[in-house]
Amino acid sequence: MAEQKETKPKQGKPGSFMKELMSGIIFSDVIVLKNLWYIIFLTILGAFYIGNRFHAEKITRESARLTREVKDLKAESLSTSANLMDVSKQSEVYRMVREKGLGLEELKTPPYRLIVDK
Repeated sequence: MAEQKETKPKQGKPGSFMKELMSGIIFSDVIVLKNLWYIIFLTILGAFYIGNRFHAEKITRESARLTREVKDLKAESLSTSANLMDVSKQSEVYRMVREKGLGLEELKTPPYRLIVDK
């Protein structure tokens, strides 16, 4: 019988729960220490969640920046292409050659093909 008394959990007075709750012992000893690994897990999980959110926002900002850059480069490409087409017209080439004084002349006869027999 002496062994049974030692193994039984210690039961406090009927008002001891409220006393422990008010003094804070129940939070520090009972709840926190029993769930310490769970609290650590939740803390690490929260840190990963916050880090993931910052990473996602960074990727979103970079994606928006790259989209704007692609849009600007596309506009620049269209403008350059239009300028090149304008400059490569035969009349524009003739005018530019004449302005620079290169001494080149237009062909008066159509080009012809050379045929070589083997």
